[in-house]
Amino acid sequence: MLPDSFTRWFVERGWSPRPHQLELLDKAQAGKSVLLIAPTGAGKTLAGFLPSLTDLAMRPKRKPGEAYRGIHTLYISPLKALAVDIERNLGKPVEGIGLDVNIETRTGDTPTHKRQRQKLDPPDILLTTPEQLALLLSSKDSERFFSGLRYVVLDELHSLVTSKRGHLLALGLARLHRFLPDLQTIGLSATVADPDALRRWLVPQRPPGAMADLITVQGGAKPVITILESEERVPWAGHTAQYAISEIYDAVKRHRTTLLFVNTRSQAERLFGELWRINEDTLPIALHHGSLDVGQRRRVESAMEANALRAVVATSTLDLGIDWGDVDLVIHVGAPKGASRLAQRIGRSNHRMDEPSRGILVPANRFEVLECRAAIEANYVGAQDTPPLMAGSLDVLAQHVMGMACAEPFDEAELLDEVRMSEPYAKLDADTFGKVVQFVATGGYSLRSYERYARIRQTKEGKWRVSHPRYAQQYRLNVGTIIEAPMLNVRLTRQRGKGANAFGGPVLGKVEEYFLETLSPGDTFLFSGRMLRFEGIRENECYVTNAAGEDARVPSYAGGKFPLSTYLAAEVRGMLADPERWHVLPDQVAGWLELQREKSMLPRPGDLLIETFPRGKRFYMVAYPFEGRLAHQTLGMLLTRRLERGGARPLGFVATDYSLAVWAHGDIGKLHRNGKLPFSELFDEDMLGDDLEAWLAESWMLKRSFRNCAVIAGLIEKRHPGQEKTGRQVTVSADLIYDVLRTHEPDHILLRATRADAGAGLLDVSRLADMLSRIKGRIVHKALDRISPLAVPVMMEIGKERVKGEADDILLSEAEDELIREAMGEE
Repeated sequence: MLPDSFTRWFVERGWSPRPHQLELLDKAQAGKSVLLIAPTGAGKTLAGFLPSLTDLAMRPKRKPGEAYRGIHTLYISPLKALAVDIERNLGKPVEGIGLDVNIETRTGDTPTHKRQRQKLDPPDILLTTPEQLALLLSSKDSERFFSGLRYVVLDELHSLVTSKRGHLLALGLARLHRFLPDLQTIGLSATVADPDALRRWLVPQRPPGAMADLITVQGGAKPVITILESEERVPWAGHTAQYAISEIYDAVKRHRTTLLFVNTRSQAERLFGELWRINEDTLPIALHHGSLDVGQRRRVESAMEANALRAVVATSTLDLGIDWGDVDLVIHVGAPKGASRLAQRIGRSNHRMDEPSRGILVPANRFEVLECRAAIEANYVGAQDTPPLMAGSLDVLAQHVMGMACAEPFDEAELLDEVRMSEPYAKLDADTFGKVVQFVATGGYSLRSYERYARIRQTKEGKWRVSHPRYAQQYRLNVGTIIEAPMLNVRLTRQRGKGANAFGGPVLGKVEEYFLETLSPGDTFLFSGRMLRFEGIRENECYVTNAAGEDARVPSYAGGKFPLSTYLAAEVRGMLADPERWHVLPDQVAGWLELQREKSMLPRPGDLLIETFPRGKRFYMVAYPFEGRLAHQTLGMLLTRRLERGGARPLGFVATDYSLAVWAHGDIGKLHRNGKLPFSELFDEDMLGDDLEAWLAESWMLKRSFRNCAVIAGLIEKRHPGQEKTGRQVTVSADLIYDVLRTHEPDHILLRATRADAGAGLLDVSRLADMLSRIKGRIVHKALDRISPLAVPVMMEIGKERVKGEADDILLSEAEDELIREAMGEE
């Protein structure tokens, strides 16, 4: 029931509460936990807080000298900016209704003195993040602090639950449910592929499969999304959408406020720079991404709220929930990579349910035109492709076990029972949990003789407690699951074959570790305009030798941060195979596909098309799996090993979101036709067995994954009281421990976590396995005498690695023109 003061507030503004807001209030007042799925602009935030605000409105005022009163409502969001935005927006109804309610934020940006004061004098409503909840629960007085808690509101729930942050948050909720069995949770989300999974996540899994109530809001104005119809030629390859900069600027000039989304920070920097370069009208344009100083981000957000900006270039930092009503256009530069992500981002414009959001997609190349069209069609039918929930990570569980020991001594069986209340860990077995506790207590069997790893000890009563206060201090300094991706120095040495043990030589620059960790000694790649041979990694340095005159065996990529979703990949395959759907494409793109049909063939939805052709003194094989860059990168690594054994003498490969190209000295097509290298065997599922294991044993990937797991699990602390370890120090510690465990304790909890991480996040093994299973018996080979139109984009990726310096764009354009003429059969 809505109190009279709330009803008056709605009437004074000419509003009335929406049915789903009242339904959620009714369910909450009946003691239910609820998941609300509603489109952008449907008033989800107000709906989520109505139970709290009405309950607070009826709560008697605190009397002078009254005993401690804890927080009433905990709001948790995935973004610091979202918590700040909610504080601003929630203050309006609180003030308008005349409620005596105190609202505060608590994030990593909150000053220490304010956080300390909040623990002594908590606000009624605390807006915070998963990491801050973990810190609060690790305090000795956490039960008292949360003693008055009635509601937990979880905003943008789909974004919270699919990562290690979600695992940490689920464990925190389990502890809150132990404190407060009647605690109610309210989940808010606009984009959900599997609502039942989120319903289970919201409530204790007692009994297993228990679910929160569900409210789904249909309707809302359909978004108006278009693909930029550029006057310029859409390139066959590329990531920057440089061709459309002036048209993007014109669109910004025609609208009040525009949000421009890209997928990576480097793309954001480049787009921002290009817009300023042509900003003849000196429009106020700003930049917003996670690497910027917090003060700069807050200034941008304040300027947006004050309608002082005409455009903001942003990454995922502004994806979620931020409510700026005057944003009347979203421009997505580059393909969105997922239907749900597109819906989320486009929904930032006209943030009202009864007004259509307006968006323009600017594809960077012709394949992205297909992807953008597939994303628009998915949006109109309401398709969702948020990733599925994963089983809880063991490194996160180890961090939580340490946090609970910091709060109070715990009984192992009781804590296991509590942990199993959380959905990600509902099926955790007692043996694995026991090993996690032993790991926190000793570091594991191989490390138990080292006193430094004994972070918890058993009391005479059999409970586990922190063995020294400094471990509790270190836990609080290192809590969380977000690990920044490091860069490694690339050092040129003369000692071929011994690079990992070499010293000296000039540093050529820095390269992302995620690329270097996939290399095996002897692999060649282009960097800083030089051909280099990878020799090895020692601590935080990559050692290379000169490989002038050789081919780049593994060209690095600088692509999108997000993988192409399985749903959109399937839609693009379907569109390629169906000329009836080409009428919605720009003429130049439809013509490109027609040319492919004429010169080669188009891949059918369930098939894997493989083209082979000669070019210069090399032979090429291009496959079109459409499974995303990560899966293709892994496939390329494994295929080159198999081609080597088959006598094709592979020289290298390059992967895009759509295709994979391998080049070799040997004629791969001829070897296939002669039965010496049948593609059915080359692409057999067994490559994910011994070949994968052998590659992982040679590469540095598992070692680097292990380091992240070791930091999250608390085996290695990045921060110590009064100091912070360098990345080099962290790596040295992790590498030594990894070698010890791999030799003496291969089933160690952290090695299990490491392998799970590598398979799911770094390699996309499950997606690759699904693809290899799907194409069995459905591989179609097309032998060509020259490059095909569809192969030009992936071949251009090879060209990009060969061109450095200020003239890149001109030289790349010339290289593209040459490839296109060749594909079209022109001299």
